[in-house]
Amino acid sequence: MSSSENPEVVERIFKDKDKEEKEEKKDEEKGGFIEKVKDFIHDIGEKIEETIGFGKPTADVSGIHIPHINLEKAEIVVDVLVKNPNPIPIPLIDINYLIESDGRKLLSGLIPDAGTIHAHGSETVKIPLNLVYDDIKSTYHDIKPGSIIPYKIKVDLIVDVPVFGRITIPLEKNGEIPIPYKPDIDVEKIHFKRFSFEETVAVLKLKLENKNDFDLGLNSLDYDLWLSDVNVGGAELEKSAKLEKNGITYIDLPITFRPKDFGSALWDMIRGRGTCYSMKGNINVDTPFGAMKLPISKEGGTTSFKKNKEDGGDDDEDE
Repeated sequence: MSSSENPEVVERIFKDKDKEEKEEKKDEEKGGFIEKVKDFIHDIGEKIEETIGFGKPTADVSGIHIPHINLEKAEIVVDVLVKNPNPIPIPLIDINYLIESDGRKLLSGLIPDAGTIHAHGSETVKIPLNLVYDDIKSTYHDIKPGSIIPYKIKVDLIVDVPVFGRITIPLEKNGEIPIPYKPDIDVEKIHFKRFSFEETVAVLKLKLENKNDFDLGLNSLDYDLWLSDVNVGGAELEKSAKLEKNGITYIDLPITFRPKDFGSALWDMIRGRGTCYSMKGNINVDTPFGAMKLPISKEGGTTSFKKNKEDGGDDDEDE
């Protein structure tokens, strides 16, 4: 059979090619039309933005505060200043936050419906965070009490702006946070200042060991003291003191008590024998991270009474 007997095959091939070319042309025209529509919408958006004054809001972390910190947790407040250049209020839909240390997550969460930013205005949005130390220490065993750890706070603000739609504004801020550790306390000795059975004035020689990697500015003590199981109350600190980081500090603390309340234990005190004592309370200190109230306690300690030289005693043991 000769090839001239099959002209339709060739004709169909040409028809198929023509069809493909027409479809490609239509796709190109369609693509070009979509691009034109996109450009048109973009131009319209820019003109609306220029005419009405719509713009993208801006934000910045204006401050980080630690209003309260103790041995259990640290309360952190992140201040975020958000500026709205638009002629209408914009809603702050969500706030996502994350606190990490050396790439490890310490805390994360979401704050929904965080408020509204006024038209042509600015608002300081406060983000409260709670770092619970037991959660951190149970997860990261190398984070020790008394240490200072670096942190990074990441915040994503999600706002809804006309023309632009939903916008995410990412923010970051670095800092340091302490993991506080309570100081150790000991009563080294007790010096008589004035002795009588009705009222005796003495001075406690306190030894305070600061096991933190930061200084503590001691402002006041709130405590109860027991000598030989007799509660002699507390006293006020006469002057402030600085507890050096990872160091030992000695301070004097005046007390007044009634020896006749001690019964037979009084004679052990007078003879200079060891006297059992217990001490429990709190110290109020200033730190680079804010004020703290830290507990102090000593159970079942032993100390001795010493008289001043003018009372016939030997006071040469003082530091």
